Amino acid sequence: KGGDCIPVKGGGKPVFIRYRSEAEIAEAAAVDMSELRDPESDLDRVQKPEMLVLIGVCTHLGCVPINNAGDYSGWFCPCHGSHYDVSGRIRKGPAPLNMEIPPYSYLEDTKLLIG
Repeated sequence: KGGDCIPVKGGGKPVFIRYRSEAEIAEAAAVDMSELRDPESDLDRVQKPEMLVLIGVCTHLGCVPINNAGDYSGWFCPCHGSHYDVSGRIRKGPAPLNMEIPPYSYLEDTKLLIG
């Protein structure tokens, strides 16, 4: 279901694989780029809109954010209060950049190769 997130390890870092509902996809697509500190469209961050793959590290000081938390229902970093949206884009707090998207490819419809 939307919001479910599987943490895995890739390249020595936590990687979050999050299944997104139609509502979350629409919410991410509707964001005005002028509202973003690090402007990046949702479609530029995913290969399949329903599946978001990102490095689960806050871009402020490297803490691991909490899934389905914060003001934008994406991730919240409790260390210093950064809020990310359902696309992993920074929306509030001290983090300067969006959470990073690792290189990845689909080997099968539901099987990923990260790195």
